Amino acid sequence: MKYCRFTLGGQVAEGIIESDRVIPIDGSMLNEYTRLEGEAVGLADVQLLAPVMPGKVLAAAVNYGSHVPSGKTVLKDGEAPSIPQLFLKPSSSVIGPDDQIMLPAGARRVDAEGELVAVIGRSCRNVSASEALQYVLGYTCGNDVSARHWQRDDIQWWRAKGADTFTAVGPVVVTGLDPTDLQLATRLNGEERQASNTGQMIHDLATIISFASEVMTLEPGDLVFTGTPGETPTMEDGDVVEVEVGGVGVLRNPVRREQ
Repeated sequence: MKYCRFTLGGQVAEGIIESDRVIPIDGSMLNEYTRLEGEAVGLADVQLLAPVMPGKVLAAAVNYGSHVPSGKTVLKDGEAPSIPQLFLKPSSSVIGPDDQIMLPAGARRVDAEGELVAVIGRSCRNVSASEALQYVLGYTCGNDVSARHWQRDDIQWWRAKGADTFTAVGPVVVTGLDPTDLQLATRLNGEERQASNTGQMIHDLATIISFASEVMTLEPGDLVFTGTPGETPTMEDGDVVEVEVGGVGVLRNPVRREQ
């Protein structure tokens, strides 16, 4: 199933994408709903939004071996972390496909981080890794935008990772995928700058969810970013960044610098 959140005629709604049309739903993808077949519209006629508005966003730092050298701020002796290293991003930083990523005037180097993102479908607390994926509704693309100088110089990452527009997600939520074997790519102005497979994660999604749920209740609609691979591309004013996850699609965002 391919779920979306969209606007048409000034109204925000949720729907199911089938081929080139959107079937609105009465209810929510996060609980019970009814398909409104008679109100189907063309996909080209709607504006896709961030597919969910989460209560909270969890993100994994340094979760690919290829990203370890550039993640020294959370490493001990340069080694990959033995447990998931998670941080929170505010829901106020969430934007959707084609929304502008705004580079704050005071931020210097700001990088894109392409990631697989899980959308929690059911409340969970103290779940085992073997059961964790049963609480996932589906998957989307994410860009964990990161201001590197703030990330390096501040004690906390609240502005480095949580500035307005620093959590781009979309374009849809897709169910039934295997999160351990999905291709992931990030392109800057059409040039591929990151490429990996989710099978290369240090801690897989099930482990991350289980670990987080030991101390925190995950609620429907919450987002779990799973980490980024390799070297991350630096974004400048006028750039266009794309994150593609196999089976999901492409999240595209233009980049602007605040004056």
